[in-house]
Amino acid sequence: MRKIFIPLSVGLLCTSFTIIPTQQTVNSTTYAVAGSPLTITDSSFADADAALVLYNNTKLQKYGLSEEAFDYAWKGYQRLLDKKLIRRSNYLTICDFSQSSRQKRLYIIDVANGELITNTYVAHGKNSGGEYATKFSNTPESLQSSLGFYITSNTYIGAHGLSLRVNGVDPGYNDKALERSIVIHGAAYVDDARAKAGIFMGRSWGCPAVPAKESTNIITTIKNGTCLFIYHPSRNYLLRSKILND
Repeated sequence: MRKIFIPLSVGLLCTSFTIIPTQQTVNSTTYAVAGSPLTITDSSFADADAALVLYNNTKLQKYGLSEEAFDYAWKGYQRLLDKKLIRRSNYLTICDFSQSSRQKRLYIIDVANGELITNTYVAHGKNSGGEYATKFSNTPESLQSSLGFYITSNTYIGAHGLSLRVNGVDPGYNDKALERSIVIHGAAYVDDARAKAGIFMGRSWGCPAVPAKESTNIITTIKNGTCLFIYHPSRNYLLRSKILND
């Protein structure tokens, strides 16, 4: 897991991802915004301007996440909040399958505090592609990844140790995730050594598998009701997802 230090005008405590942010209090709600002071109202925090502020202040472009991917993630996250499907709104996790699996393409954003707290590797499904994921499916036994929005659920101990169930909430694209046993789990075939050797990550049976040594921290951070978005610039998905388009 990469420790990420974001320059701040008010100072930085360089241990355990601890960031001293500038805080703005609005209508009895405190939002921590990394970077320059910003006045945020309850209504504006959900709009495109607030999304751009969060994207820029967490320096997501520097870490490989495109503004387009983030914008789609933010749009769906807000709609799921409106539908009251997200129980824990403080974290937004984005898996960007437009990137090579040799890149750190999993991002966990602490929305409440305006911080990028995790940027690491993640595997795609065996039948989705080699270095790059290009094919996606919601079909059981397809061994492909599924695009779209998920809500994290409970944990359990399985063949890969601590694992996290995810509930696909994008009809037609990932709503068979529970039936397919799509979960977040640790895997030995996802690690920094492979990337340094110029080898793309091993592939799962459709699960977004993460480095084994980081899996417990990732799972305990985002379990029990946070939003996960698996992104790819597939026009079929982006133009037809009910979450993004209804």
